[in-house]
Amino acid sequence: MAVSVLNQRERLGISPGQLFINGNWVQASGGQTWTHIHPATNEEITTIAVAEAEDVAAAVAAARTAFDSGPWGRMAARERKRILQRVSQLIGEQAEDLAHLQTMDNGVPVSFGAVYQLSGEILADIFDYQAGWVDRISGETLPSYLNNDWFPMTVREPVGVVAAIIPWNAPLMLFGQKVAPALAAGCTVVLKPSEWASLTSIRLAGLLAEAGIPDGVFNLVTGPPEPTGEALITDPRVDKISFTGSRAVGSRMLHAAADRVARVSLELGGKSPNIVFPDVDLDAVAAMAMGMVSMGLSGQGCVCHTRLLVHESIHDPLVERAAAMAAMTTFGDPYDPATTSSALINERQLNKVMGLIASAQEEGAELIAGGDRPGGELTSGNFVNPTLFAGVTNQMRIAREEVFGPVLAVIPFRDEAHAIELANDTDYGLGASVHTADASRAMRVARSIRAGTFGVNGYTVLPNAPFGGFKASGMGREGGHEGIDEFLETKTIMMNLGDSPF
Repeated sequence: MAVSVLNQRERLGISPGQLFINGNWVQASGGQTWTHIHPATNEEITTIAVAEAEDVAAAVAAARTAFDSGPWGRMAARERKRILQRVSQLIGEQAEDLAHLQTMDNGVPVSFGAVYQLSGEILADIFDYQAGWVDRISGETLPSYLNNDWFPMTVREPVGVVAAIIPWNAPLMLFGQKVAPALAAGCTVVLKPSEWASLTSIRLAGLLAEAGIPDGVFNLVTGPPEPTGEALITDPRVDKISFTGSRAVGSRMLHAAADRVARVSLELGGKSPNIVFPDVDLDAVAAMAMGMVSMGLSGQGCVCHTRLLVHESIHDPLVERAAAMAAMTTFGDPYDPATTSSALINERQLNKVMGLIASAQEEGAELIAGGDRPGGELTSGNFVNPTLFAGVTNQMRIAREEVFGPVLAVIPFRDEAHAIELANDTDYGLGASVHTADASRAMRVARSIRAGTFGVNGYTVLPNAPFGGFKASGMGREGGHEGIDEFLETKTIMMNLGDSPF
């Protein structure tokens, strides 16, 4: 019997998706819709409105008016903070339903939707954490430099109208990472979720309105890059673009912003290394290394550590253990708690991953596990078996290109210096890890790797810690106080206390 998720639609209250503009739910002006297809079954779930250029223009106009003359940026810090705390409370109350709705969005199994970094809980915590900065946004008073007549000071002000664009793989967490600090800073927002995962953002728009976010402060436009995304990033009334997604699309964001010198923050792809020295528990490391690409979203994460750099003395035993871990994957109904791993988001991504697997074999990598697709009742979904390659060199495509699938490439190294050289030999710099019992070595390696987030004997993402990339992995940070800084401008005020105008 084929897997089906249609029985979950009514329970989750899923209906055709509309746009949320200036506090109202509206249909797209052109009447066009996007059909949401579930990746595990390729069943049609519902339709989502496709915002045309005029719909996007209306959303931006609402955000512009709300920023220029509305109450949000001028609201007393205590009141804005309380509204954002109310958002956090409402999300917490619906955390389980939001996680299950995310499963309908992108297919992540409910067993992993409960993992903190993918959960409704982290979204609630992000809003709570960023709300805590509202009454702590402050400038400085500066000492008189020339004489006592001039009193210089700085103030921090919201950047303005924000175009926030998020991908499909972690729609709950990434909604929070962009929307919460922007609102905390006093900005107004037009959010475009991925066309492949809009259901959670639609639900969250309703929760923001219920919490008391004023009309026009948060707006939601859904649809694909053309026409929706392009209309949003090229609108001259947008002051800042905040984007998470692929390197290629991130480059387009930069070009669009450059025309009008708009502010930009980008969180792009990665090819993160996981460096393993001999003085560790190989079973635990193998479970973590293979699990990161085989469990949950099946490697569809920008920060997944897809290059396993292993000291040559433990290469074979670690590969053997990783292969055993790959065999523990369970596909199936994502609402079944026994299911461990998701399908790939769409057929295009499925074909890309299978193409890179074929390329690795053509270039001489040794296929240890996987490399194929499951059959039987799973043939209707976009599933790929967890794939493990050994004998990989750092110049192979499988070691250089972001796969976004359940593929782990094992690369041996001779010593610490060689490991650092291999780790840094990439266009990317999003995440990295080292596994070792030697604290001094761990710190040396951490300081030597050019990556935005580094894990020692593990890896995680937290609301109060900044996250972002070096090199082609992007610019700017999300999370921590750096997260709200991305949505603030510094203004210098020179107060003349004397008689001379100079």
